[in-house]
Amino acid sequence: MEIKKVSEGSALTISLSGRLDAVTALELDKDLNASLNGVDDLTIDLADLEYISSAGLRMLLKTQKRMDKQGAMRIKNIRENVREVLDMTGFSTHLTIADDKKTKFSVSF
Repeated sequence: MEIKKVSEGSALTISLSGRLDAVTALELDKDLNASLNGVDDLTIDLADLEYISSAGLRMLLKTQKRMDKQGAMRIKNIRENVREVLDMTGFSTHLTIADDKKTKFSVSF
């Protein structure tokens, strides 16, 4: 997995590429612990994330809980296969997803 960071004041954007699994989730955890002090606006871009395991899901949830206390976090650009994992596990209801393209239908007769 590759982690790219762009910092603008108290805002941080992290782009993940590759696989977020048990090994790389530990790497991300260490990186985030060192990077989130003073951050109150976190964006995680998953455009290039190809795979996420349960360890990766736990890492996202842990980060969401931390950022809920110190600011805000959003996840964007989620690939379809990763989105399916988030939906099937129920994690999509616990994470703030910025570009949720699910359409809600309203029908009137």
